[in-house]
Amino acid sequence: MPNRPGAKRPIKRKSPPYPFLIEALAPLDPEVRPMFSGFAIYADDKILAMLRDSPKHPEDNGVWLVFSETADPADPKTSRDFPSLRNINLLGGKITHWRLIPADSPAFESEALHACDLLLRRDARFGRIPKSRKPRSARRRSTRS
Repeated sequence: MPNRPGAKRPIKRKSPPYPFLIEALAPLDPEVRPMFSGFAIYADDKILAMLRDSPKHPEDNGVWLVFSETADPADPKTSRDFPSLRNINLLGGKITHWRLIPADSPAFESEALHACDLLLRRDARFGRIPKSRKPRSARRRSTRS
């Protein structure tokens, strides 16, 4: 699309939002990469979370936690750990293993830091190896099942 004088271009964020969370996760030596409208956080081949602060759909800004294949995001213990945790509107209920700690929650900072603490302790509830990072043979087997 050609640039027109006076046309507004979308602003692309060059650095992840909530830098205090990246700092808290530093012992994991995380890899932070742009992903859709946010920044994905990876450690040990697993995606752990995504940080999002976008003007489009601000109700879904915050920390998107990735639950493991064996975890139940609706578990009461998880609700106690993260009282503001909710589904992500942008995902339309189709992807249920991602949940949001909303940035507009009064407890956002404390819940997000608690999530970092659990990630540092390698809590089994969080993290998945994305299909794109699985070896080809493992991907073929999982699609045949």
